[in-house]
Amino acid sequence: MSDEAELEASEQWQLVNTPLGEKWSGRTRYAAAMFFYKRGEMSPETLEVYRICARLDSTDPLPIIRDRGGGQDWLKRMGYK
Repeated sequence: MSDEAELEASEQWQLVNTPLGEKWSGRTRYAAAMFFYKRGEMSPETLEVYRICARLDSTDPLPIIRDRGGGQDWLKRMGYK
């Protein structure tokens, strides 16, 4: 991976981990999730949860992903149990 691509991935990782409750944080997480989806690092089902949560700044998408039974690789990557 080039330095530029690595830097972009690092920035998107920070954005997908934007703290809950911050203004526009749901949309920020969704935009970053789209980046990982386009790279093949996230399933369509997982991305859909981020889309649903995009307008819900205080809603954590990770428990919803877990409850739906998908996205196990993503949950592991996020350190979610």
